[in-house]
Amino acid sequence: MAVIDQAHVRTTDRETRNKPKRWFQVKHLVVIVVTLVLLVVGVLLSAGLGQLPIGTSQVIGSMLQTVGIDTAMAPDDRLMEQTLWQIRFPRVVMSLLVGASLAVAGGVMQAIFGNPLAEPGVVGVSSGAALGAATSITLGMSVFGNWTIAAMAFIGGLFATLVVYATARAQGRTEVVTLLLTGIAVNAFAGAGLALVNFAGDTQSREQIVFWQLGSLNGSRWDEVAVVAIVAAVATGFALGFSSQYDLLSLGDRTAAHLGVKVETLRIFSVILVALLTGVGVAFVGIIAFVGLVVPHLIRMMVGPGHRWLLILSALGGATLLVYADLLARTLVPSADLPIGMLTSLVGGPFFFWLIRRNRRGAGGWA
Repeated sequence: MAVIDQAHVRTTDRETRNKPKRWFQVKHLVVIVVTLVLLVVGVLLSAGLGQLPIGTSQVIGSMLQTVGIDTAMAPDDRLMEQTLWQIRFPRVVMSLLVGASLAVAGGVMQAIFGNPLAEPGVVGVSSGAALGAATSITLGMSVFGNWTIAAMAFIGGLFATLVVYATARAQGRTEVVTLLLTGIAVNAFAGAGLALVNFAGDTQSREQIVFWQLGSLNGSRWDEVAVVAIVAAVATGFALGFSSQYDLLSLGDRTAAHLGVKVETLRIFSVILVALLTGVGVAFVGIIAFVGLVVPHLIRMMVGPGHRWLLILSALGGATLLVYADLLARTLVPSADLPIGMLTSLVGGPFFFWLIRRNRRGAGGWA
């Protein structure tokens, strides 16, 4: 009888241990399915809606025809085909890639800072990119041809990030608080430089700088999409490779080091990944705020702090958020293309205030 009771206890304990694991898997599955459904709907709507309306069946038919599947749903009108493949599809894919990149960068930033309010702009990448782009516009630089503004924005963002990290590093290590304060200082310096460049430029260059800063996916091209896709895929792959180390880092630097994590090396590579993910997106579409703050935090609230799933679902969530934001930017006002950075700020600003109030009430930063 005792043997039977012990076996029953062991079975019950095993079921109790496995139950949370299955529940987390169910939560992950639900979030993935819901996000993918929203993503597919957003892509179809974004490709079909505009000054030239294109039916959902025609959008699907055009996609199928491109991969070699002939169907009667494909549009016969050549103008529709050109509109889809030369204007809308590049823009939609760019929104997916940039949204995913910014969200993954935000997840990495929150991991290395140990703070859910961290976002990529903290390390100066956005302000540095803005200064680089503004300098290129004001001086009329053309060293990289049509890619000059994007290239200078990327270089400026990466340089600002490296300056922040090099300045904050002392005696072979970097304190998170020091890195944060250094980022604030570099952001302020870059802001002053941006104001000076604006003052030195003419009216046309000022207007172009302001428009670039507001963010827009208008005019996205396939060659630009390819560059963003390559950088985003490589950087995201490395970030996922570090996910288990991010989990250990959340226990504290000292504990993570005792468990075999090279904390300083991990932070160096992570900051570089953030600069790459944010810089390549900002370079082509301008500054898009709050995606890196809002999306990872929402995902963490839904599926927990495990960084492998957090980064994967953040990529999906960021892509979904930005494709809908771009859809609204194109369709909210007839015959107008609103700055997408303005729309994300309208959503992200109130969410940021909510996070601050939630943390002050002691609800916990890592929900």
